[in-house]
Amino acid sequence: MNDDQISARHSARLAAVQALYQMEVSGATTEDVIRDFSAGKLPRETEATYSASEGDLDLFKVLVEKAVERQATLDRAIARHLSKGWRLERLDAVARAILRAGAAELEQRQDIPKAVVLDEYVEIAKSFFEGPEPGFINAALEACARDLRSEAEGA
Repeated sequence: MNDDQISARHSARLAAVQALYQMEVSGATTEDVIRDFSAGKLPRETEATYSASEGDLDLFKVLVEKAVERQATLDRAIARHLSKGWRLERLDAVARAILRAGAAELEQRQDIPKAVVLDEYVEIAKSFFEGPEPGFINAALEACARDLRSEAEGA
C-alpha cells in the first residue's frame, strides 16, 4: 500500500468519526454525511495533513453505513468491555463515535490487520483528547476485536 492509499484511508476513518458524531448530535442522515464526504466537506481537520478530496469513499461508506446498521450489536460489544458501572451513553460523544467506527471496521474489514485498525483509532483519539482517552479507546477496541473477529481471521 502506498502513502496515498494510507492517507486516503486515514481521511476516511477520521471523516467517519466526524460523520458519526455529526449524526448523533445534529440528526444528520447517512446520505447527508456521505454527500458531505464526497463533496470534500469531511473530514474537518485542524491540521491540514490529509486531503479530504483524496479520501477512500468505499471505506468511509462501509464505516458509516455499518456503524449505523449494526449499532446495537457494536454497542453491545463495546459496552461489554467498559469499566464496571460505566455505560456507553456516559462516554463523550466523540469517544462513542471513535469506538463505533473502530468496531465497525474491525467487524467489516477483516482484510485490514487488527493492529492497523487499533493504531489508526488511537491516533484519531489523540487528535481529539489529551488525557487518558486514547488508552481507553485502545483497550476497548482491543477487547472488542476478540468479539468481532474470529480466531480464524487472526484476531
